[in-house]
Amino acid sequence: MTAELTPQNIVAFLGDIFERRGGEEYLGEPVTMAQHMLQGAALAERAGKPERIIVAALLHDIGHFTSEFGTYHPDDTHDRHHEEAGAEVLEAFFPSVVTDCVRYHVAAKRYLCATRPEYFGRLSAASVHTLNLQGGPMDADEVAAFEGNPNLSEIVEVRYLDDAGKHADMKTPDFAHYAPMVQRIVDAHCGVAVL
Repeated sequence: MTAELTPQNIVAFLGDIFERRGGEEYLGEPVTMAQHMLQGAALAERAGKPERIIVAALLHDIGHFTSEFGTYHPDDTHDRHHEEAGAEVLEAFFPSVVTDCVRYHVAAKRYLCATRPEYFGRLSAASVHTLNLQGGPMDADEVAAFEGNPNLSEIVEVRYLDDAGKHADMKTPDFAHYAPMVQRIVDAHCGVAVL
């Protein structure tokens, strides 16, 4: 699928995903997939976060649409690894800080449950269910390894945005609002000259 993607068409490809599939249910939450990701981006933007964080929040769950294992269902008994699927699509076009936020946002939930006991109480019922599918809180060795990631603070930041983007009545800009920002991140990473 990624063979035909280029720095010039990746943003349109992502926008098309939002358009075609963004209305799908998000893990039993009161928002659609697109609303969830757009809310994370909007919250980051309103807080004045850097573009790399806004874009990472916007794209963190894109793997629900690109995973060969399909998207999550509340009856699942196995993890579908959407985080890895999403990172694989993005890694040719985005810096590691963005792709790590996508690849490790599930691990960040496991990490926070292990290192910040109050964090578990913030999780929705659907997040608790997926936490169990994803291996539960990290053990001490996993925590130590995870803390070695140079993008740890950004990954954790995007995880909190992920958790916050679940409001049924929150208004956000659409994908087109963020498309120029996404393109800037792609262009900078891929060395595309801006005319």
